[in-house]
Amino acid sequence: MRIRIVDAFTDRPFSGNPAGVLLLDAFPDDNRLQQVALEVNHAETAFAHRLPEGGEADWALRWFTPLTEVAMCGHATLATAHVLHTTGVHEGPVRFATRSGVLTATPREDGSIAMDFPTAPLTPAEAPPGLAEALGAEPCTVLDTGPLIGDLLVELADEKTVHALRPDHKALAASSERGVIATARAENPALGYDFVSRCFFPNVGIDEDPVTGSAHTALAPFWSGRLGRPDLTGLQASPRTGRVRTELRGDRTLLSGRAVTVIEGELLA
Repeated sequence: MRIRIVDAFTDRPFSGNPAGVLLLDAFPDDNRLQQVALEVNHAETAFAHRLPEGGEADWALRWFTPLTEVAMCGHATLATAHVLHTTGVHEGPVRFATRSGVLTATPREDGSIAMDFPTAPLTPAEAPPGLAEALGAEPCTVLDTGPLIGDLLVELADEKTVHALRPDHKALAASSERGVIATARAENPALGYDFVSRCFFPNVGIDEDPVTGSAHTALAPFWSGRLGRPDLTGLQASPRTGRVRTELRGDRTLLSGRAVTVIEGELLA
């Protein structure tokens, strides 16, 4: 069984967000998928298999963290589409059947891949008790991102504050279902990005996610509303860093970026 490690939302190895990708004939039992994801031990491992022709989707796709299956994952979807296109297994747009509905990934002429995801519904929320202490910064705005993502979106005072965060991950786990998206406006848009973010998901075994596609389905409507433009670029300021281009299209958001395969091997167990 071939397994690949792909760095997503980057054009160079050892940056962006690494994901395991396995193309299968069919899904084995869930325990087997979880064991493989734990062994890979990246934020997510993607498992996909081809579907019969003539349906609404071309491939079935599931995502697992080292601890659990998740309902949505942007970087592992990008990684899977990258593997399908670079290996010649699939050409052109690919439709994935997922727990988040049918998600389409389309290669672009510049080498990036654009993914069509549902836009997260944002509603004002009260900061949970202890959030500021756990995060290490005082929130300016707190929003709920809806049941599909299950995060709190927290706006902070400035970009420097986001970079400087050193959260208490154990304490932060009590703040939301999955975790916290911390964000601020870019201090210098001339550097090529409009906002920054960092994402902390202790409840699914990811203290800090390097680059989070799903979070940008919430960041896109938030910052498009603030900045008055539908098309933006976000910098996720984790130690690995990565950039996500967002295009807000009402109840859908296009997320685009590049990916690089860094490891390819055989799963023996």
